[in-house]
Amino acid sequence: MPDVIAYGGDWNPEQWPEETWQQDVALMREAGVNRVSVGIFSWSSLEPAEGVFDFGWFDRVMDLLAENGIGANLATPTAAPPPWFADAYPEALPVDADGRRLHHGSRQGFCPSSPIYREKALRIAEQVALRYRDHPALVMWHVHNEYGCHNARCYCDTSAAAFRAWLRAHHSSLEALNDAWGTAFWSQRYSEWAQILPPRATPSFPNPGQQLDFRRFSSDALVELYVAERDLLKRLTPDVPATTNLMAGAHWDMDCWAFAAELDVVSTDHYLIGARRERHIDLAFAADYARSLNGGRPWLLMEHSTSAVNWQPRNLAKTPGELRRNSLAHLARGADGIMFFQWRQSRAGAEKWHSAMLPHAGTDTRIWREVTALGAELAGLSAVAGSTVSADVALLVDHSSVWAQDHPAQPTTELDPVEEAKRWHAALWRAGVTCDLAHPEGDLSGYRLVVVPQLYLVSDAGAANLEEFARRGGVVAVGPYSGIVDEHDRVRLGGYPGAWRDLLGVRAEEFLPLAEPIRLASGASGSGWSEAVRVTTAKVLDTYASGEPAWTRNEFGDGAAHYLTTLFDDAALARVLAAACREAGVAPAATTVPGVEVVRRAHPDGRSFLFAINHTEREAAVMVAGGGSVTVAAGDVVVVPG
Repeated sequence: MPDVIAYGGDWNPEQWPEETWQQDVALMREAGVNRVSVGIFSWSSLEPAEGVFDFGWFDRVMDLLAENGIGANLATPTAAPPPWFADAYPEALPVDADGRRLHHGSRQGFCPSSPIYREKALRIAEQVALRYRDHPALVMWHVHNEYGCHNARCYCDTSAAAFRAWLRAHHSSLEALNDAWGTAFWSQRYSEWAQILPPRATPSFPNPGQQLDFRRFSSDALVELYVAERDLLKRLTPDVPATTNLMAGAHWDMDCWAFAAELDVVSTDHYLIGARRERHIDLAFAADYARSLNGGRPWLLMEHSTSAVNWQPRNLAKTPGELRRNSLAHLARGADGIMFFQWRQSRAGAEKWHSAMLPHAGTDTRIWREVTALGAELAGLSAVAGSTVSADVALLVDHSSVWAQDHPAQPTTELDPVEEAKRWHAALWRAGVTCDLAHPEGDLSGYRLVVVPQLYLVSDAGAANLEEFARRGGVVAVGPYSGIVDEHDRVRLGGYPGAWRDLLGVRAEEFLPLAEPIRLASGASGSGWSEAVRVTTAKVLDTYASGEPAWTRNEFGDGAAHYLTTLFDDAALARVLAAACREAGVAPAATTVPGVEVVRRAHPDGRSFLFAINHTEREAAVMVAGGGSVTVAAGDVVVVPG
């Protein structure tokens, strides 16, 4: 990453007459823009007919950027194949689970397993790379765009063949696959590989193991597409970093851990969802996830919005100052680049109502004034670039577990592992505790506390990893319906929570989903879930009215493990996590003030930056750990060098 904060957005000059381009770059300089993403949806303009290339107009775009000192995240335009591709190769279009072939007319109209799509995508990527590999504007490769956003899974015959090949590589034999999927149930045992299909529409529930493996295969197919383009680009431009924009925390169809391992730097998109009063906490979750995917190193916010988006039932505009708070919250949590979709708001097309840096109404607007003010502020914060965020707490998330729990045949449909992960993260946010996200098999040695809100599926390696963390002195807090099945979605026998009975010192024999909230002895309430559980070595800290355990604590090795057998209400969950933090020696960076976010970034040489972000309508005084205080006006952000 550069030693400045990257600032800008997607520039799509092909949408506009060429006479606007000079105006665009002049306004970019006025706004403090130093980076734009270009070419993302340009395939039909760069290759208007198959094998016919037109780069003259794009040469002028790249030259304009170089002349004005603006770097390019140069995209391979492979997320949106042109109409000629669909017309010539209809067999490469995606097919849904009901067997319907989806047609051209939007974007991502391709089957990820299609060899024809890969061939044509690599050809246009190579043409772009050969043309611009020595261009002074080129700073980074932006490969594709939002992989899997609309075509995460394809059920066509080509995908079926690729799925079978993937299964052969991941299961030692057909008999091993039958065992992993439990095909003895419902007479599903396979006698030939050719009999296996994607989990297309069926009369009843699909096989859980089949569905899980298909989700894994589909994610791997997208990673393979990225790697194929990345490797081509690296061969031609070995010193230019490559990335693709994930949608960490919002889009769960791809395994972000697997994708991130292939990126030179993690970049992600984030958009506020719905009308939640505390949408900024969801933003923090996504930012913490992006930082964690990049191993704690600085990352790039490739897209967010200046105001409203266009794809929700009710597209709420951001309030005055929210653009700045959102941007600086991402910066506080490790981003070294703040970019938007898009530079100039579209006049036509499906995203014409999506806000932009330069709105329909032009420069005499609130949004433009906030955009230019933010550009100047980020230029003054260039010393932040390269610094990192440290966290003492890790929250475990795994896409395979989310996918497995997504199967419809569950004890209840009211358990949502993603929302529960966000709820535990929000409790830590309100306590002023910065939290990383971590894979169950990842390195946990640098943390004091590991929380596991809801991890239905865990591998043997992941289960042992958490036990070893506690054995070495770490504190663990585990939520209900965790450790239940192995990596193939097979129940761990002998009582729940199978993987962690010894760690938690409990044994449950039956799940008892709740129709109504239940009162606990402490006065707290639980909802959605309970368990018929007895302690083996744990101590009971809270109970149901019946006397059965609701919250337990077990000493394990040099550490300890807490367990919740129901979904504690928000206030009670906060008390549980506060107790776990105290036991682990975890403290916030500042005295917590409701609605005020405090995060610290630091350089190895000792320079640091404390971000205090006031999301409330009241002035707040924040007492900083180690002494001193910071006063933050309502809706304001203060950055204190240290």
